[in-house]
Amino acid sequence: MTTVDDRLQVVRVHPRDEVAAPLFAELTVEYSTRYGDLFGGVASEMTRFPAEEFLPPDGELVLILEDGAAVAGGAFRRHQDPGTAEVKRMWTSSAHRRRGLARRVLAELEQRAAARGYTRMYLTTGPRQPEAKSLYLAAGWTPLFDLAHPHPTDLAVLRTLPVGSLAYAFEKLLGDPR
Repeated sequence: MTTVDDRLQVVRVHPRDEVAAPLFAELTVEYSTRYGDLFGGVASEMTRFPAEEFLPPDGELVLILEDGAAVAGGAFRRHQDPGTAEVKRMWTSSAHRRRGLARRVLAELEQRAAARGYTRMYLTTGPRQPEAKSLYLAAGWTPLFDLAHPHPTDLAVLRTLPVGSLAYAFEKLLGDPR
């Protein structure tokens, strides 16, 4: 456990821990509101990876707690590429946005992944999450797409595209000074 300030604590939890429930509940609503069934449905996305993939030694689920309640969080898991951790489930409570909490979670995930021996991190975010795209760029992540050609955001248009072309992918080399 790490103390961020007097009221905030960073903790590692099991994905099924009750304190993580608000993260998954609000994330489910967020995905449903933004994407509907675009990626095969929210339930499919939220259960795509077993909880065990977000546990040591290959992963972690990290929360920022304020006065004992989860206000932000994220996780990483082993990616198929050797030495790579994949960031998943980045979330900040809608009541606590614009406080820099997502940036703190991301930095914590990077530090913890590096401590576990990962040398690279990878993530994707959807085309209807411009704030996430901005966060990753501001945090020094390298886009694996052409910034000059944004993806469409209209759901009707997105439904006509191959699923693999919908997400924005990013990477970050751990230990990279950016």
